[in-house]
Amino acid sequence: MTTNRMKLVFISGPFRADSAWGVEQNIRRAEELALKVWRLGFACICPHTNTRFFDGAADDEIWLAGDIEIMRRCDAVLMAPRWEFSNGSIQEREIALEFGIPVYESLDDLGGLHG
Repeated sequence: MTTNRMKLVFISGPFRADSAWGVEQNIRRAEELALKVWRLGFACICPHTNTRFFDGAADDEIWLAGDIEIMRRCDAVLMAPRWEFSNGSIQEREIALEFGIPVYESLDDLGGLHG
């Protein structure tokens, strides 16, 4: 039996904020976008939810390095709204482009990844 490999999309967007409430709002926006990606027929990694409650459990650098490693294994990166205000998202976008991973800024554009 032959099956087509499902494309894997990484969500990049703001995580940090001035308050726990702000962080949670950033996570919720990323989750909402991830659900829409799944509904388009792609597998999706939403790193915001991977470490949602890990604050202070390890050095931030371990989470950031892990996110980059996960992103390297993806077929595409989808930028969440307001990504341009996030230093981490800007860096993820630059790294994705260096690795030759397509970067999309809208769900409509992402639809072309099916081809």
